[in-house]
Order: sequence, then C-alpha cells, then structure tokens
Amino acid sequence: MYTKSQVNIKNRRAWFDYLVLDRYVAGIQLQGTEIKSLRDSKASLADTYCVFINGELWVKQMHIAEYKFGTYNNHIAKRDRKLLLHRKELRKLERDTKESGKTIVPLNLFIDENGRAKLEIALCQGKHHYDKRQSLKEKEDKREMQRAYKR
Repeated sequence: MYTKSQVNIKNRRAWFDYLVLDRYVAGIQLQGTEIKSLRDSKASLADTYCVFINGELWVKQMHIAEYKFGTYNNHIAKRDRKLLLHRKELRKLERDTKESGKTIVPLNLFIDENGRAKLEIALCQGKHHYDKRQSLKEKEDKREMQRAYKR
C-alpha cells in the first residue's frame, strides 16, 4: 500500500551525549492531524526524553508541528505521547532505568511500510566529558581517512 517513506527524523544529539546500550522500536499513539504533519516531516526530536508513568512509557517534549490544513481539531504541538511496546519490553526497560545513570532516549522517528509512525528508542547511559572528546576525535579521524581515500 505504501512505498518507502521519506520521513526519517533523527536525534543527532543523542549519539553525542549518550552511549547507546540497547535499542527498541515502539509505536506511537497519535491524534488525527499528527500523522499528517509527520508525513510532511514537520517534527523534531530535540530535547526529547521518555519516562514511565503508571507502568506506561511516555515520550515528552517531542514537537510535531500543527497541521497547516487542520481546523479547530488541530493537535497541541508539544503534548505527551504514549509509546506502544510489549509488556515484557516495558518491564525490562523499567527495571533497567532504575539503575543509576541510565535513561531512555528517542533516536529516530519514521513511518514504516504499513504507514504507521514508529519511534526508535534506546536505553542509554550518559557520556562523560572525556568520552565526548573521544567521539569527536574518532569523527575527525574518519573524515581525514575519507579525504585521503578520495585523493
């Protein structure tokens, strides 16, 4: 029914600030006009995070712009959205986040082949300042190798 989607919104800052330990793909509970805005790639994952509320996983601070053709039924841009995962995955994530220094961060927002919005989330651990410097050095070394290869 749907072709390969062009919607692929990434949280680049997460790769710099966190060490990714484990990844999951979760569905998102959306309202009517939100999916239309997502198909137009009008969303941002900057400063988003996930929390457990009453045993359910919610994503906070995710911005999905209001749909430009929406009426008075248009959605709120930065509302909390429920994530849909299997109960076993939810229990494992909740148990792991209780350990110190671990959090759940959204990495990628996309639309799958069935037309459903999905959010790739990751169990992450915060990096120290020296880890971030190491990441920058590896990135610079990779660029240098690419330049040398092209010559």
